[in-house]
Amino acid sequence: MLETIKLKSPIDGSIYAERPVATDAQVSAVVERARAAQVGWAQVPIAERCNYMLKMLEALVAMSDEIVPELAWQMGRPTRYGGEFGGVKERVTYMVEIAEKALAPVMASNPKEGFRRYVKKDPLGVVMVIAPWNYPYLTAVNTIVPALIAGSTVILKHAAQTLLVGERFAKAFEAAGLPKNVFQNVVLNHAQTERLLGSGKIDHVNFTGSVAGGRAIEKAAAGTFMTLGLELGGKDPAYVLPDAKLDHAVANLVDGAFYNSGQCCCGIERVYVHEKVYDEFVEGYIAETKNYVVGNPLDASTTLGPMAQARFADLIREQKAEALRKGATAHINMKVDKDVAGSPYLAPEVLTNVDHQMSVMREESFGPIVGIMKVRNDEEAIALMNDSPYGLTASIWTRDTDHAAAIGDRVETGTVFMNRCDYLDPALVWTGVKDTGKGAALSAIGYDNLTRPKSFHLREVI
Repeated sequence: MLETIKLKSPIDGSIYAERPVATDAQVSAVVERARAAQVGWAQVPIAERCNYMLKMLEALVAMSDEIVPELAWQMGRPTRYGGEFGGVKERVTYMVEIAEKALAPVMASNPKEGFRRYVKKDPLGVVMVIAPWNYPYLTAVNTIVPALIAGSTVILKHAAQTLLVGERFAKAFEAAGLPKNVFQNVVLNHAQTERLLGSGKIDHVNFTGSVAGGRAIEKAAAGTFMTLGLELGGKDPAYVLPDAKLDHAVANLVDGAFYNSGQCCCGIERVYVHEKVYDEFVEGYIAETKNYVVGNPLDASTTLGPMAQARFADLIREQKAEALRKGATAHINMKVDKDVAGSPYLAPEVLTNVDHQMSVMREESFGPIVGIMKVRNDEEAIALMNDSPYGLTASIWTRDTDHAAAIGDRVETGTVFMNRCDYLDPALVWTGVKDTGKGAALSAIGYDNLTRPKSFHLREVI
């Protein structure tokens, strides 16, 4: 019997899409075609490779009217926010702009007469991207585009919840005229994915997902010596100082916590507020949160759609219930149709009187819930921000840039923000520490992680 992957829509529980899983023979053929295509692709000039990426971007954006409601059906994001193409365009165009310089050979810093010495940046070969459902276009382009520009071929396996995204990428690359088999989209089950990673036929894998998923990837790849890029989630903190512009902090931290129903790797999950401004901040935060409208993401009035799956919403319900049992206070208690156990529809929640004995303050939530704690000073805030197994981003809200930088130096994180959050700047490397994973994406450093150095030591003999 043919195995299929079924995509269950969070809107109404219907099967929105179903696709057959590739056979083992088909998987082998995909890898062989990728390997063969890579030889010729690596000889294509960088400028020409970049032009293919820009054409792909143009083709993808042209599908926006179809993609936006398609995303709502797949993972629940309200159509009023459009697709992800603002960020996709920013990342693709920036990685194109810096490609020639970032991929240029690095000359030895101490010239020697009679020698040519330099380090060339060679493509890795065949790169596999295992992409997540929460930002299915943005997260995928972080690796797909620079890997292709660097001269590798790419195999994309997208999340079951966003099955159709891989097909959209394939269609866009086809419209761009990309040579055959340089990019391929595949539908695999977990066992096939693990076997492929353990086969030694993949040179690099980029995975965005859970810590458990990252450990499974590492285990599957053990002994192959492939390189890994792993972004495994976060529990991102914010610290609001007494001199913060409070209305700005409130508006941005509410959005940072609840946009995309809180399903953001770098979304705000815990807020520490200096005691001098705590009451005023909490009052404003609660008022702002109460403005959300939860409902069908196809409805233009909806600002918070369902979570991608009911089990994700149930986890948030469990975290809230545990926090309340331990003494937390819930402030929103919004009445929402279908917000019951076993449903993906979930109201946003703000908790106070929380502490680090509660899972909502230490374990990843990945949903529309946030805890706010009062702190006395920087030392207490820094200790609490670092009291986490994750380290993706941290945001500091103050008018003093030097002070923010000094605090940021002491926070265990991949990115330090000041007066903003929940954003990727393609000019800055995207990376994490601790259980958030390893590797790096975007910026020139992203190219370094998608190439291998090859030294040339050429002696001239006359």
